[in-house]
Amino acid sequence: MILIGQYDSFVRRVGIALTLYGIPFEHRPWSSFGNADELRAHNPLTRVPTLVLGDGLALTDSHIILDYLDSLVSDDQVMFPRAEPARHRALRIATLATGLGDKAVSLFYEKRLHGEVSALWVDRCRRQIEETLGVLEASRTESRSEYWFSERIGHADIAVAAVLRFLKDVHSDLVAISHYPHLRAHAEKLEALPAFQTISQPFIPPA
Repeated sequence: MILIGQYDSFVRRVGIALTLYGIPFEHRPWSSFGNADELRAHNPLTRVPTLVLGDGLALTDSHIILDYLDSLVSDDQVMFPRAEPARHRALRIATLATGLGDKAVSLFYEKRLHGEVSALWVDRCRRQIEETLGVLEASRTESRSEYWFSERIGHADIAVAAVLRFLKDVHSDLVAISHYPHLRAHAEKLEALPAFQTISQPFIPPA
């Protein structure tokens, strides 16, 4: 397998999952801007993450990729529960995290690519990010297990930590993570794990 994309939020969560599952892969840290032509050969949307399978078929969108990876492992390894209601509860947290990441990406491009930044759009994104962080903080506060839903790490844990790292790297002045102490503690614990240390790189803005 080949994982394409720099190790920021969504590519990173896939790389961490591959590592925790013990699935070997090659990493190509291509940018959807600087390496658009190379990426287009695998994915006409030129989006990352893109995972190229052994037969050449390319999957895109981190959730779809993780769904495929989950199909390769046993029930006692899988990081999204297969049974309800645990499954939709974990999916909800992961989706909130990735939605937060989408807003952070949108805000980044608004500030970087537009000569005149829309204050209305910035305020809207900031409010959406803050309110989502508040919901995630409340959920993490209610949890009594080591990780979000159990004593074993799951995709929801990874998604939240990866997006918080991206938010810190790209919008350090946007929100104060100190306002969300349970999320901060969660992220710090995960960032200390070997897989998170390995699947990591400094943020590189697109050229």
